[in-house]
This record gives sequence, structure tokens and C-alpha cells, in this order.
Amino acid sequence: MIIQKTREEIELMRESALIVSKTLGMIASEIKEGVTTLYLDKLAEEFIRDHGAVPSFLGLYDFPNSLCMSPNAQVVHGIPNNVPLKNGDVISVDCGAFKNGFHGDHAYSFEIGEVAPEVKKLLQVTKESLYVGIREFKAGNRVEDVGNAIQKYTEAHGYGVVRELVGHGVGQKMHEEPEMPNYGKRGRGKLFVEGMVVAIEPMINMGTRNIKQLKDGWTILTADGKPSAHFEHDVALIDGKPELLSTFQYIYKALGIESNEEDEFRQVPLVL
Repeated sequence: MIIQKTREEIELMRESALIVSKTLGMIASEIKEGVTTLYLDKLAEEFIRDHGAVPSFLGLYDFPNSLCMSPNAQVVHGIPNNVPLKNGDVISVDCGAFKNGFHGDHAYSFEIGEVAPEVKKLLQVTKESLYVGIREFKAGNRVEDVGNAIQKYTEAHGYGVVRELVGHGVGQKMHEEPEMPNYGKRGRGKLFVEGMVVAIEPMINMGTRNIKQLKDGWTILTADGKPSAHFEHDVALIDGKPELLSTFQYIYKALGIESNEEDEFRQVPLVL
């Protein structure tokens, strides 16, 4: 069952989502060659708690950390460790925060130092596909309209779309209905309804769409060892249109990037 949120509840969710956004912005200032993911994980937990929230992922299904940190061929659900990041790495950082009874949950794939051009392109196309999908999250459309848009956009570049892992509804629980796959056929799936909130998150591989899982029970890898990219936003359906609750602007501020990519998905301009 899709749980529709009131405008008041959506504003509470926006607060949780923006705590995640600010956490990722803080990470953007700290993530670099030689830093360990476990160090970044500790910084994130402290930052989230300092903002009056608790880390959503810590203990969720017994996950041991506050961040999922997945470098290179890891797709998602990587466990932070003491291995230093290297020049040329790319890494998905997925974060959640729980405040006022609601979760925020979103992710960004970072470049470490000088990244190969073909990997840069993978990240660029994956992020673009996120917004391609968000545009389809509107009144009258259905779940697979979003997935179909993401699939067509990324497969046109020769990339593999992960099937086994999907986006999801989000609210008082981290994972609510509906599941939001990044593939599908137009006109299929549950109808979008006013007040629903979803996490849309393309997980796109440079090579095969096939994946495997490490013995730790969490870490998902590409089957061919090629890099993967992952970007995620929280989006509410308001007045029949997609409204971003999360933002990458804190990341962009830390990295000195100028972007207006989110403007079309905001009824009210974002104030950092």
C-alpha cells in the first residue's frame, strides 16, 4: 500500500532529507586520496547526531555502519573499512537520517583525484538518468514509466541497468511501497498518487548488468569487475509534479561546482 503524506509530513521529510544533503556536503569536503571510508563514516555519524537526527542505516537489517560506501566495482551496500581511497577511485556514498519520525535517504557518486574519462562519463550519464527518471514521476504516470526512462537513457550509452536492486517509497519506514525499478515498460506498475514520496536511485554499471554479492552478506559487486555508479534523490509528488526534498547543492558548494539541474523540480527556490 502506498502511504500518502500530508503537506506537513512532507516538510518534516524535507528536513530529514536535507540533513542527509548536508552530511553528503560535509563528506564532499573530506573525501580524498588517502582517507579511509571508516573515518568518513564516523564523521557522518557525528554530523547526523549533531543535527538532531539518528543515522537511518546504522543497525537497519543489522547493517554495521552509518554510510554505505561502495567504491569502483561495488554497486551498493559497501561496508566502510580502513582501506585508504586511491587516486582514480569513484565511490558511491549512500546516507540516511531519521528525524521527527521520518527518514531521508539519498546518494552521490564521488570522484577521487583524476578519474578516467570513460568512468567520468558513466557518472555523468547516471546522474543525468536520475533527472530523466524524476521527470516521469508525475500525475497520470506509473512506476515503470520512471524505470523505462532511466533504462532507455542509460542503455543507449551501452551501460547495464541493475535489476536486483531498486528504489523505493520512503517515509516513517526507510523502505515503503512502491518499489521503483530502474527498468520497465511504459504504462505498467502502480499509479502515482498525490503526496507519495519515493527515493529514485539509478544503479548503472559500465559493463554487464549482472551482479554478485560478497560473503559479508552486504556488498554488491558488478559481475565483470567494471565500475558502477549510483545517484539518489528523495522526491515528493505535489500538485501532480515532482518536488525534490533532497539536494546535491551542498556537495556542489564544497566542490566548487555551479549547477541549475535541480531548479525545475522546486516550487520554491532552495536556500542553502
